[in-house]
Amino acid sequence: MLIETEKTPNPATLKFLPGRAVMPAGTRDFADAEEAEASPLAEALFTLSDVTGVFFGADFISVTIAPGGDWVTTKPDVLSILLDHFSADMPLFRAGTAAGISIPADDADTGFADDPADAEIVEQIRELIDTRVRPAVANDGGDIVYRGFDKGKVYLRMQGACSGCPSSTATLKNGIEQLLKHYVPEVTEVLAV
Repeated sequence: MLIETEKTPNPATLKFLPGRAVMPAGTRDFADAEEAEASPLAEALFTLSDVTGVFFGADFISVTIAPGGDWVTTKPDVLSILLDHFSADMPLFRAGTAAGISIPADDADTGFADDPADAEIVEQIRELIDTRVRPAVANDGGDIVYRGFDKGKVYLRMQGACSGCPSSTATLKNGIEQLLKHYVPEVTEVLAV
């Protein structure tokens, strides 16, 4: 089995492509070892001292290391864990838990709910994010999740390689914000949450 690696715009994150499906639907972001307990693979990756984040995409795994971490020494260990996991055809998540289900968080954690009067605008924003933004962000080893729309402001959450990436602010402002403003004039600003 060959696992390809790709650099991402975030120097602390590498994207690993096992040449097969990772998540059959959705994505899953693990911010720490406690969250990773739901997945034998994520848990194994967090045993490496430099690993600070793991993200599962459709056909890739993004791994983030701590500032000052060294990919030269960490990359072979990550590859070894991935090879062992996929060669043994091990499950991605532990049986009997709902932890592997990626469910968009409810509006309660954004502090507001979308106004029903904005339903058409929200639908346009979601469609643009799903068809134009998410595929591009996935190419960089991450994901972006719609969190809400309020008074012209679009709230998005960056995941995987995009979370904490030095260029994520530029991506939000110069890429995503401009795209949304062009197609949805009601959008005045895009903010990360």
